[in-house]
Amino acid sequence: MPDQVEEKSFDSIEFLKTLTHLPGVYRFVDKADEVLYVGKAKNLKKRVASYFRKTGLGNKTRVLMEQLDHVDVTVTHTEAEALILENNLIKKHRPRYNILLRDDKSYPYVYLSTEEEFPRLAFHRGARRLPGRYFGPYPDVGAVRESLNLLQKVFPVRQCEDSFYRNRSRPCLQYQIKRCTAPCVGLIDHENYMRDVRHAILFLDGKSTEIADELIKQMEEASARQDYEQAVLYRDQIRSLKKMQERQYVEGEHGNLDVVACYTEGGVACVQVFFIRQGRNLGNKSFFPKIPEKLSATEVLESFIPRYYLDRDVPEEILISHPLKQPDLLQTVLAENSGHVCYIKDKVRSERRRWVKMARHNAENSLKSRLASQQGVLKRLEALQDELSLDQMPARMECFDISHTMGEATVASCVVFDINGPLKSDYRRFNIENITPGDDYAAMNQALTRRYTRVIKGEGKLPDLLVIDGGKGQIHQAEDVLSELQIEGVSILGIAKGPGRKPGLETLFLSSQGEPIILPESSGALHLLQQIRDEAHRFAITGHRQRRAKKRTTSVLETIPGMGPKRRQNLLKQFGGLQEIEKAGIEDLASVDGISPRLAQKIYDVFHTDQG
Repeated sequence: MPDQVEEKSFDSIEFLKTLTHLPGVYRFVDKADEVLYVGKAKNLKKRVASYFRKTGLGNKTRVLMEQLDHVDVTVTHTEAEALILENNLIKKHRPRYNILLRDDKSYPYVYLSTEEEFPRLAFHRGARRLPGRYFGPYPDVGAVRESLNLLQKVFPVRQCEDSFYRNRSRPCLQYQIKRCTAPCVGLIDHENYMRDVRHAILFLDGKSTEIADELIKQMEEASARQDYEQAVLYRDQIRSLKKMQERQYVEGEHGNLDVVACYTEGGVACVQVFFIRQGRNLGNKSFFPKIPEKLSATEVLESFIPRYYLDRDVPEEILISHPLKQPDLLQTVLAENSGHVCYIKDKVRSERRRWVKMARHNAENSLKSRLASQQGVLKRLEALQDELSLDQMPARMECFDISHTMGEATVASCVVFDINGPLKSDYRRFNIENITPGDDYAAMNQALTRRYTRVIKGEGKLPDLLVIDGGKGQIHQAEDVLSELQIEGVSILGIAKGPGRKPGLETLFLSSQGEPIILPESSGALHLLQQIRDEAHRFAITGHRQRRAKKRTTSVLETIPGMGPKRRQNLLKQFGGLQEIEKAGIEDLASVDGISPRLAQKIYDVFHTDQG
């Protein structure tokens, strides 16, 4: 028999003899040809050799080397090229021993369609191919909504879709609540409209002082010509602008910068990023990168910054909470990649130092909150994001349900869930009026309209995910309401009950997808949706029963103007009950103490109107 060939293990000594001293990228690969780790080096031979020393290796590295089958190497011209290649390979292979960020879609922007006769402001995410101006990026959808909402209050530039705008014959709700000047039906001329557009651009470019000076001048001119009504409008605009400045502007800042801070605890890390553009604080976002073992904040930032910024718009400055080992290399790569100089600074003073400290404090709070929160809810939210392919984890969800008995005493409920579960302080009920009894579509439309009209007026927050107890018909109602109110960036999900209304057989309909979604009965995402749906049903039916009981125990006499408790009591004593009062004539009713002929007529009409 031929000799059995023994499987040879990786010969590190022979391999290291072949390695170059040039910069490049190395990949540790296991027997299944799965990439375990990707790294970059200024000197490949020196860096890779450090993994094969007999002592001084960390626990993670020892476990990694036990699984190693071979090493692949790519030589680059410079260390900067190696850094970019390393980033691309990590995103491609997602190795288990690298620090990984969850896949994140592109960041949202405020978009202004400057090429149109009457430009529109809008939420935008994705490739920036449309002609116009893009302002941002913003940390999340909520930050864009807040900016658009603030802008609408001060500079009423339209925010509706073009298809909506071109088919108007009368002003929409936005005009009625003074959030738009209705260029769609010619209620403002082009010159005055473009003045608001120019002011909006100046504000987004961080030039609010110029706007204020111009508005003050216009107010004084209006006052001088005794056009006091117009002067008051300018005054109110100046006040609103000042409030916006107080809310968003960062003292002493006029450019673009990010503040990046890291906090680690128990083998988990949080990176907090604050976005400051044109001196305006656009908000902040928390990241929880997957780290293979306990790492220092510096080590996390060294991996996070290239992973995060190489595919995004880079500001002129990045302030960081911990010093990096190779800041110059990162500055060079980011500058080459973005086309402008980028400075990474960890030593800052005065106001900037306060901002870095605040970012570190936020990172610590976010991580402690995450560790202390209901892990089950977080896992289900992450599962829901994956199952529905949402751009980001839905941090706030609102679910609506309708309850009635044969159309009687219809009540709509709105329940709210966040990362900690039910947010009962934000629950709302709506008594539905003036619809055809039993018309659930009209009831849903009314509830959604009332809810989100209040929100765009500043009462409450918009959800990331709007859940409707119902199928495609109810989804269309939600789409119509959000379109009418010009609300963008809210995903709509319908939950249609399964055969026999059996839990676990629900069909999901996402407004952005044509095909229905059916999740397995064991899905954590489905369990979360069932919990929200059931809570909305419970809250709706409780409100319906209370309203029905109140209606049935309330005397019809209480609805008649001028019928106080004493007069009701006199009537009931005289006739013995409602049935006898109903049978009585006007003269009989007027004979009761305290009941005038006019009031007797009202009582008679209540019982006899619309009867055949």
